[in-house]
Formats: sequence, C-alpha cells, structure tokens
Amino acid sequence: MLRQSETQNICQIIPFQMEIMCRHRDYLDRWIAASQPMGICDADIFPAEEKQAGVSSGYVLVWVRETSNPAYKVYSRGNRWIVMDAVRDNTLGQFASFADALNMIRPVLPVKQDIVAA
Repeated sequence: MLRQSETQNICQIIPFQMEIMCRHRDYLDRWIAASQPMGICDADIFPAEEKQAGVSSGYVLVWVRETSNPAYKVYSRGNRWIVMDAVRDNTLGQFASFADALNMIRPVLPVKQDIVAA
C-alpha cells in the first residue's frame, strides 16, 4: 500500500490547453480576407514568450487600420479562447471557439455550430 507522501509524488495534474492548429490558421486567413473592408489590416500567429500551464503556446495578434500597434490578442486558456485589447491589456471576452473569438472582433464570417475552427 502506498503512503500518502508517495501518492502525492505519483499523482500529477496536467492542465488542459488548446493549441493553434492548421484549421485555425486557415480560418484566420479567410477571416482576414473577409474583414479587411471593415478595418482589419493584418493578423499573425506568434509563439508565446514563456510557456504557462493551461495557456496555449501561441497567440494571434490582430492589427487594425487606425493604429500601427496590434489592437487585439487572441489565445487559449484551458478550453476557452480569450480576446484581449492589446493596447490597454484588458480582457474583452472568453469564447468557446476560435471562430467565436474572431467574430467578436469583426463578425464577417457566418458562425455555425459545426464549424471546423473550434
């Protein structure tokens, strides 16, 4: 029988985290093309500077026409996608899918329940 101190060493909790996948990149490309007439200038995916448990190893920065600094940052934390105001560092919302997060910034693509970019 294992002692409590031995049990604590064996049992490790690994936090769930979503990553930016190829399907997210494809959806981002379509979203950028559709949202350019609405003021989105560009977006790109960057690796995270330091790895945090439960947070994706990459994030998306979105630029708008009005400023040279990135306006939005999108990343995952656990099973949610977070949208932040990149200028003021404020959380704007948490979403169940990558598509929903981008839709909050500019609703230019139809969002369906069975969308691939979840």
